[in-house]
Amino acid sequence: MQTYLVGGAVRDELLGLGVKDRDWVVVGATPEHMLAQGFTQVGSDFPVFLHPKTHEEYALARTERKQGHGYHGFSVYSAPDVTLEEDLLRRDLTINAMARSEQGELTDPFNGSKDLDARQLRHVSEAFKEDPLRILRTARFAARFQPLGFSVCQETMDLMRTMVAEGEVEHLVPERVWQEIQRAIHELSPCTFFQVLRDCGALAVLIPELTPDAIFSVAMDALQRVHAREDSTAERFSALLSPLDESTCAERAKALKAPNDCQQLARLAAASIPIIKQLDPIQPSASTLLELLEKADVSRRPERFSQLINVLECTLESGDQAQLEPLKKAADAASGVNPQALIKQGFAGKELGRAIRAERLERIAQAVCR
Repeated sequence: MQTYLVGGAVRDELLGLGVKDRDWVVVGATPEHMLAQGFTQVGSDFPVFLHPKTHEEYALARTERKQGHGYHGFSVYSAPDVTLEEDLLRRDLTINAMARSEQGELTDPFNGSKDLDARQLRHVSEAFKEDPLRILRTARFAARFQPLGFSVCQETMDLMRTMVAEGEVEHLVPERVWQEIQRAIHELSPCTFFQVLRDCGALAVLIPELTPDAIFSVAMDALQRVHAREDSTAERFSALLSPLDESTCAERAKALKAPNDCQQLARLAAASIPIIKQLDPIQPSASTLLELLEKADVSRRPERFSQLINVLECTLESGDQAQLEPLKKAADAASGVNPQALIKQGFAGKELGRAIRAERLERIAQAVCR
């Protein structure tokens, strides 16, 4: 039994980056042997075990063979006769296909360290094309390491284009696509992720609405601005889809299986942008402002309204930024309405709702329509 540190921990160590998670490969062992050592087995697709003390993952060396389409179309073989090199061969990129022994010896059969020095993201073998999820992973690594000068090498980009042309990307399940998008929009250079997908043709399959030059440019500018503010996943996702109209935005967010908070904020931002652009910053319509606040459900969801403002500040062009001030003032004015005071005046039921709305409208008019 031999144990090796593998993958990202070795890569990041060689790059001089902090190592957050450590994964291990065990060569020459069986599940029974691991259990006897006190490991706990997790995962049903292939033998992965948690260390009894560190709780780090230890996977038995394995090989994979393509049997069908998509991410799950593989048969896995794991046995004591699988070598370290065979296990590393199944990995996606050369920089992720290195291992270090417990004695500190580096195993690098595919020249990953050379590609680290050259700042190249390169596939390990032709087996890369058997898993379309690797296109998204490669784009995500490009987004992570772009500030260090990394880019996708031409051979790998050509292979990804071939995979797209052969329809492999169409077999990705939305849940896995969303997982990669969610992680990518928090990487150091999130726009690089979408640029790589656009360059290889995958974006036209996954989010075709963003592919036109003008729309893509607006989306990337908005995403970069919201990223610089270190905003939430929902705000980043909403900025990404902000150039789309409300209906298209809602359909795409749903198709991507984004969480409800992301879908709701994205749709709200897409619906609000054209209305705000038409507001008169000097004499805005009080009723229009109130309708925007009601659509945002600001009285019950003030935190989401704050997120909406953040997104709008990152998506509206500089010339339209002035229209946000009346909306902020309207929100402050409307928040001053006290429903309990109206109840004491005898309002109830539908009459109470109408009274609350009327007072909000009056307060907004006084605050912003002078």
